[in-house]
Amino acid sequence: MALVMIVDDSPTQIHIMKKALEKHGFDTVSATSGAECIALAREMRPDRILMDVVMPGVNGFQATRALTRDPCTQSIPVVMVTSKSQETDRIWGLRQGAVDYIVKPVTAAALVAKAHEVLRRSAGGLV
Repeated sequence: MALVMIVDDSPTQIHIMKKALEKHGFDTVSATSGAECIALAREMRPDRILMDVVMPGVNGFQATRALTRDPCTQSIPVVMVTSKSQETDRIWGLRQGAVDYIVKPVTAAALVAKAHEVLRRSAGGLV
């Protein structure tokens, strides 16, 4: 199955998302910062990235911008999964290159559905 990278500085959030995705057949890898995400994405080339915004150091907006501008990672779809619920935050996330924006708390079912949807979109509807 597809490899999903979960990027969040909260071990609890990583655990919850990892459990939900793996239960539905996804492979997962996690990063606890934007900088770690960028390095791992270049190395592992995940099929999609679920990116928190509020993290120390390189935040999710900065990491998404870096990923979408890097030829090695620009084809990896990034979905922002964050507690930042303002419309301006959503617009800014999409302007940085995210393909979608989900506000926490998110149910396991919604997370898995979004992971499948993004995979279908990135595969041109072939999955």
